[in-house]
Amino acid sequence: MHMADALVAPAVAGTMYACSAAAAAYSIKKVRMENDPKKIPVMGIMGAFVFAAQMINFTIPGTGSSGHLCGGMLLSALLGPYAGFLTMIGVLLIQCLLFADGGLLALGCNVWNMAFYGCFLGSLLIWRPLMRKGMSRVKIIAASILGCVLTLQLGAFSVTVETLASGITELPFGTFVATMQPIHLAIGFVEGLITAAVLVFVYEARPELLDASTEKEKTEGRFSFKRTMAILGVAAVLIGGSLSLAASSNPDGLEWSIEKITGSTELEAAGAVYDAAGSIQEATALLPDYAFKDSESAGGTAFSGVIGSLVVVGVCVSACYAFRFFRKKRQYE
Repeated sequence: MHMADALVAPAVAGTMYACSAAAAAYSIKKVRMENDPKKIPVMGIMGAFVFAAQMINFTIPGTGSSGHLCGGMLLSALLGPYAGFLTMIGVLLIQCLLFADGGLLALGCNVWNMAFYGCFLGSLLIWRPLMRKGMSRVKIIAASILGCVLTLQLGAFSVTVETLASGITELPFGTFVATMQPIHLAIGFVEGLITAAVLVFVYEARPELLDASTEKEKTEGRFSFKRTMAILGVAAVLIGGSLSLAASSNPDGLEWSIEKITGSTELEAAGAVYDAAGSIQEATALLPDYAFKDSESAGGTAFSGVIGSLVVVGVCVSACYAFRFFRKKRQYE
């Protein structure tokens, strides 16, 4: 659901950058108040996991469309809404600059649509209320599915509203909404199942890692913290480096919706602002579309998955030290 620049007018782009920046500033303030250095490796590894998982587009049967994990609900269930939101920004920033996935002008929109709803509304309205009296597998599965479906519906609707407000395409609002919402309902349900599977694993392995865990849950777990992180880290590398090769070639929900209405997945926008944004992305995108430049080899996709995961780890961990997150040190096994 990464929006391209051609959908967004500069005024709308600037507004959404401001909204996303305000949410990021508030998140930085909240995270700096926390004293949980354990979250530093979790931010890095789970950011890499979400990046890798987003490379796997899964087919939506009978539609000709595909979808992929957004990850906001998953990250907020592990890190809380604020650290989860900042981790999602890291993922989206790397996707935009290094891989030209989503427009640079539209980055503020993408952060809002894909990160804000999942991390803030998914956590504060669904995850934490459901987990208030203790966790269980059933609660985790229910919260994951409900959270992913609701927040992806909100994100998809925001895409249509931002496109309408921009007024630079011929996409009719009513038709666009009627096409976007049903396909993202299906995508959200599948994302909920994936999210639930990961969170149930963490619940079994190290329940203290889950946000809003109780004191009882903080004392139990099958694996050590380091082993749990190692498993998730290896999973991220395997997903990005090998499973990404099996991703569906069908257009994602947004591209599919645009194609249904216009007959093409590509939209064009002209102007100095668009040219400048495109030039910056062309200079920074060393692996455009998750491939070697001027090559369609599978090796480029695998390389992109591994390198992208490592870069996300570096960005998330470096940001923790740059912003002085979790300053007091504690020992963990």
